[in-house]
Amino acid sequence: MTFLVFLVYAFVNTFGITQPSGEGARRAARYVGVLLAVLLLVGIAIAFKIQALLGP
Repeated sequence: MTFLVFLVYAFVNTFGITQPSGEGARRAARYVGVLLAVLLLVGIAIAFKIQALLGP
C-alpha cells in the first residue's frame, strides 16, 4: 500500500493538485490499486484471446 500512496502523491505533486488528507491518500491508493488490477486482468485476458486465435 505504501507504494500506491507514493504513486498518489507523485501524481498529485506532478499536476499541482491540492494535497489530500491521510485518509484521502489511502482512498486514492485503493482506487489506483483496483485500476491497476483491472488493467492487469484485461491484459491477461487479451493475451489469452490472442493466443487462442493464433492457435498452438
